Amino acid sequence: MENLIIALGWLGVFAPVALGAVGSAIGCSVAGQAACGAMLDVESGYGKFVGLSAMPSSQVIYGIVIMFTLSGLGVSEATAPGLFGIGLLTGVALMYSATYQGQAVAAAINASKNKPEVFGLSIAPAAIVEGFAVFAFVFALVMGQSIAG
Repeated sequence: MENLIIALGWLGVFAPVALGAVGSAIGCSVAGQAACGAMLDVESGYGKFVGLSAMPSSQVIYGIVIMFTLSGLGVSEATAPGLFGIGLLTGVALMYSATYQGQAVAAAINASKNKPEVFGLSIAPAAIVEGFAVFAFVFALVMGQSIAG
């Protein structure tokens, strides 16, 4: 039983980066497809669409930082349940955040290709979704330190 608990602790350590990467891949793919479609419809200025389509990649960066932070706490029978809960739930939050941020970015690209003056305002929903990823990131860092203490 102890080995299972330790294994779940390590799963919690690695979950934020793995699930964050899955979400980032999906989000960047959705946004990138919208950017490619926009290139067919506009004559110039589509570089901003390609750059914007990378926005969901930040969640995997948060996951990497969380992974290193949680792994530094040490996985033991005492810490494993907390690491599992924090890591898994944060990873799920990062995955969903990146996925839905990709959809928000795709909507911003589609809106601004037809009406370029709304570009700045149209990315606000994607920035709001990014905020939820930051909340999950901070949650993981703060709660991780409570396990260590």
